[in-house]
Amino acid sequence: MAQHNDTGKQGEAAALQYLQDKGYQLLETNYRHQHAEIDLIVQRGKLLIFVEVKTRSNLSFGEPETFVSYAKAQLVMRAAEHYIYARDWQHDIRFDVVAVTITPRGEVKIKHIEDAFC
Repeated sequence: MAQHNDTGKQGEAAALQYLQDKGYQLLETNYRHQHAEIDLIVQRGKLLIFVEVKTRSNLSFGEPETFVSYAKAQLVMRAAEHYIYARDWQHDIRFDVVAVTITPRGEVKIKHIEDAFC
């Protein structure tokens, strides 16, 4: 497997652990609808949160969260619509980004951005 895939999986695992430590309940990982994928779908009370995880081990080109493009946000929202409709979700939703940085020494730094796009 390519190094970037390993880094991405490590970042998603770290993001999930972070969210679970904060009281979020995991509903889905890597939810797919057509060409879109949502990294994590979690719930906290009556709030459904769709989470895009961005992981970087090198910050030369910017912070991880800056790599969530408008097009990516649109894809996530489209997949979220499908998920909401399929499960007849009747409560609030939110779109978050969890930015994960893995330092050369293997330290993991997490930034949780709530309501990142809508």
